[in-house]
Amino acid sequence: MKKSNRREIREKVLQVLYAYEFNGEGLTVLTNGILSDVSNENDINFAKQLINKVVGSRKVLDDLIRTRVENWEMERIALIDRILIRIGIAELYFFPEIPPKVSINEVIDIAKDYSTANSGKFINGILDAILSDLKKEGTLNKSGRGLIEESLPKKSIE
Repeated sequence: MKKSNRREIREKVLQVLYAYEFNGEGLTVLTNGILSDVSNENDINFAKQLINKVVGSRKVLDDLIRTRVENWEMERIALIDRILIRIGIAELYFFPEIPPKVSINEVIDIAKDYSTANSGKFINGILDAILSDLKKEGTLNKSGRGLIEESLPKKSIE
């Protein structure tokens, strides 16, 4: 099954952020190199926006993660999982056109390919909790397609 363009772009974003985590510099060179085979301007712009939001908001994103993993040190979370959680949170906060469930499902699926067997559940738990907080606080900023799951009927668990 062929991956969607956005999935491939998110995987490239993961690669850029992973490499940047080790280098701490050269973000533009890394980004341009890893995105060199992407021809669609919208995909390139999405990738660059996502990379810049994750890097520029890293402290805030990590603080949000810390609130959900109180008994864990950030360094104990696998680097790929940390980066994927940052990507998921960044999409929830900064990309109002992307439905929350799409953002969460995408990073979970990427974790299945790039991380450990339990990573998907771990990432899902953190992102669902943060999404729930955003909804309770009334600060979830989603518009258009971003609200798609809000209009679906809720299934009863009775």
